[in-house]
Amino acid sequence: MPSEFPKRVTLLGSTGSIGTQALDVVRSQPGRFTVTALSAQSNAALLVQQAREFRPAAVVIGDEAKYETVKAALAGQPETEVLAGAAALADVAGRPDSDIVLTAMVGYAGLLPTVRAIRAGKDIALANKETLVVAGQLITDLVRQHNVRLLPVDSEHSAIFQCLVGEEQNPIEKIVLTASGGPFRGRSRAQLAEVTKAQALKHPNWDMGAKITIDSASLMNKGLEVIEAKWLFGLRDNQIDVVVHPQSIIHSLVQFEDGSLKAQLGLPDMKLPIQYALGYPQRLSNTFPRFSFLDYPQLTFEQPDLSTFRNLALAFEAMSQSGNAPCVLNAANEVAVAAFLRDEVGFLQMSEVVEECLSRVSYLANPSLDDYVLTDKETRRVAQERLARL
Repeated sequence: MPSEFPKRVTLLGSTGSIGTQALDVVRSQPGRFTVTALSAQSNAALLVQQAREFRPAAVVIGDEAKYETVKAALAGQPETEVLAGAAALADVAGRPDSDIVLTAMVGYAGLLPTVRAIRAGKDIALANKETLVVAGQLITDLVRQHNVRLLPVDSEHSAIFQCLVGEEQNPIEKIVLTASGGPFRGRSRAQLAEVTKAQALKHPNWDMGAKITIDSASLMNKGLEVIEAKWLFGLRDNQIDVVVHPQSIIHSLVQFEDGSLKAQLGLPDMKLPIQYALGYPQRLSNTFPRFSFLDYPQLTFEQPDLSTFRNLALAFEAMSQSGNAPCVLNAANEVAVAAFLRDEVGFLQMSEVVEECLSRVSYLANPSLDDYVLTDKETRRVAQERLARL
């Protein structure tokens, strides 16, 4: 796809944390980006506000019950087509009027629109890690087949990507993904058993949506990032390490076969990796706050506690099994986190749901796209059965 500006951007998940920050990036780079489509699952009011400002060719509201509300609010804006539902979302992702699709949706829901966008020849700015967790082999095969770029937006994967620019001929020995450790770093399992939703939603460094914040507190988010990294960078399982780095300044590291390490550093601000993905291969000037070592005189590191934070260990196990096991991991976790956010299960019980699903859901070594869809459905059923017994 063309790298010159202005780039035409389709933004899926525009009302969430990544989506709103992506629009901040667009505002800060006048003339470099135009917004051709926006989507939201349920936040109709903010979607309408964004549509009035950016005047895209299309908006999609995932919750079909809110279609008439959005349609009526944008009745005076005939250049913007209003659509609703999952099928419309996939259709918009593949339309020819954009150069890059930023997938900022949360969870499994991002998979099918991303597949449609890749098949339509769009570059992908990937903030939806679940796409690669669920169907990494399928997605990477499609990316090669359609000759598009898969540009990571997660800060850790953006860091690895940036460290690899110019190193195409130099084999990776391993990568090290950094983790803040979340709000419960250092706590015992007994202490985690008493954790409340309000406590889990207070991340020490990052401002994120509820689901990813809970995943960060349980270290499942880091587990999903491990699986995502395997596919993004073509790694073997034993080439991926995780180190807890509470300050969240070093976003990740690459070690090459000569032992040299390269790291990407910066403040914990998602706008920088978003801008890098949208503007790639150019680095665009901006007024974002700058990091100073004097403000962070100590950067510390420690091993993650896999026995206390069971989710990270389960993610490594699912990655090792491969096939549809990571799809099972993701679906079970989505159900468990939703139940925790409804105060229906305890913090540690989320891992119990995931572990049971990994043992009970039918294993497939070489799943197709349809198989992933069926696996997701089966896992959600099994997870609900487990929740009913808690």
